[in-house]
Amino acid sequence: VQLQASGGGLVQAGDSLRLSCAASGRDFSTAAMNWFRQVPGKEREFVADIRWSGGSAYYADSVKGRFTISRDNAKNTVYLQMNNLKPEDTAVYYCAVSRRIGILRERDVEYWGQGTLVTVSS
Repeated sequence: VQLQASGGGLVQAGDSLRLSCAASGRDFSTAAMNWFRQVPGKEREFVADIRWSGGSAYYADSVKGRFTISRDNAKNTVYLQMNNLKPEDTAVYYCAVSRRIGILRERDVEYWGQGTLVTVSS
């Protein structure tokens, strides 16, 4: 399984970024795709997830109304549109695959991708 995340960068507070995660290596049709984030010294924190097959998406309270997760099944790619970014959104963002969907923990994840750094300056 390969999960290739991209799109991170340095932005100012209030700006937007879109992260992408290209998935390959297995049939993901029954899986959920997740975004987590991590700051130094802390556990990875759930951000959002969605099933490849559709249905509801789930978001951490801290990003509701600002972040949107979406997928392009034809491209096997999941996106995280991040609007109105805040300095507290600064973290390494990881895409991940899980069987379950919802507000997950690190232990719920089956596969992790490499991270992409998002830095939001005030």
